[in-house]
Amino acid sequence: MSHFIRATFQRLIESRTTHHTRYLYPSFNIVNRLTGLVGPRGVGKATLLLQYIKNKLLNDGKAFYFSADLICFQQASLLEFVGNLHSVEGYQIIFIDEIHKYQGWNQELKNLYDSFPSLKIVFSGSSMLDLIEGSHDLSRRAKLYRLHGLSFREYLNFALDLNLQPMSLEDILENPTACLSQLKKVDRILPHFEEYLKQGYYPFVFEDPHSYYEKISRVIDKTIFEDIANYYNLKTPNLQYFKRLLTYLASIPPGDLNMHNLAKSLGIDHKTVEHYVTILAAVGLIREMRPYEGGSPGLRKPSKILLNNTNLIHTMQQYLGGQPSKGMERELFFVQSLQNADIEVFYSKQADYRTKDAVFEIGGKNKTRDQLKGVDEPSYLVKDDILQSVKGDIPLFLFGFLY
Repeated sequence: MSHFIRATFQRLIESRTTHHTRYLYPSFNIVNRLTGLVGPRGVGKATLLLQYIKNKLLNDGKAFYFSADLICFQQASLLEFVGNLHSVEGYQIIFIDEIHKYQGWNQELKNLYDSFPSLKIVFSGSSMLDLIEGSHDLSRRAKLYRLHGLSFREYLNFALDLNLQPMSLEDILENPTACLSQLKKVDRILPHFEEYLKQGYYPFVFEDPHSYYEKISRVIDKTIFEDIANYYNLKTPNLQYFKRLLTYLASIPPGDLNMHNLAKSLGIDHKTVEHYVTILAAVGLIREMRPYEGGSPGLRKPSKILLNNTNLIHTMQQYLGGQPSKGMERELFFVQSLQNADIEVFYSKQADYRTKDAVFEIGGKNKTRDQLKGVDEPSYLVKDDILQSVKGDIPLFLFGFLY
């Protein structure tokens, strides 16, 4: 077993290029004894770990990587295998990919942590590992990093071999013209943006664009029928509701959804729908947003529910046979860009969205500021299909440079 896993590790390391790395790479470190990298399927967690090993740990030979979803771990104990790597073979840092595939992973991680004080463990797995909070008290021990799909900035860097740097929200809002001047070397940025909205969020787009939607469909199916099924112990008939929920979300305009309508449409009770929505958000297939109004009225209002990213809309439309609403696509891109950059964003009565300090109305190039009249806070019109910042309007694609 050990020989096969070692050969796999060697092959994976050799095949990884380190020319382009993800946004999280510079801040990712393994100072802690227990480090976790979590995120939805398909966003490149394994690649980030292998690049980290190749760039920083390969020379001293103290790091070892393997995936917990190997069939041999259905019989063999993770504790025994890792214990042997550390105590007998002398490895100091063990990287365990797809940890959530191992039955009882949380107890096993705790045992590893407690049994080998001189060992560093780095694990990666599904977004559901966010639920590590309170699980066998691992949250106190582990430093968690979260990886999202490609930003528009990263997509351009990978596609065009560039080195464009992230921009802060403050810079984009206060000086969009200066931000745009940094992008002069990017030819045809709007067509690239159109392409990114359809096919650019998951890094495997660069492997084979022709099978891209097929691969996303597999990501959806594996997330529902493997990850959710195993983690929540749900039976196949219940799992069909998750797929129906995603299809329903792809077919309606943003904001037209509430839990009551959803429960009615799916034919299941309100509480079950809320539970399923929470699960889909945890695995990175949808996003929830709360209204801006503070206090209990805000808490009572239903969340706004969106698919996780614009590529998911286009994938679901393959089944629905239509074209996604442009309004939905624009709003989702704006939300995914801010949320993935850890900027809190709310939906708002005054306009489409707001952060704590500013209000945003999203639209096409002919959108006017009518909606923003009488708004006291700093307010911004964010427009698709424009290349320059005219009269303070901000091109939508600029928000793709937040991370």
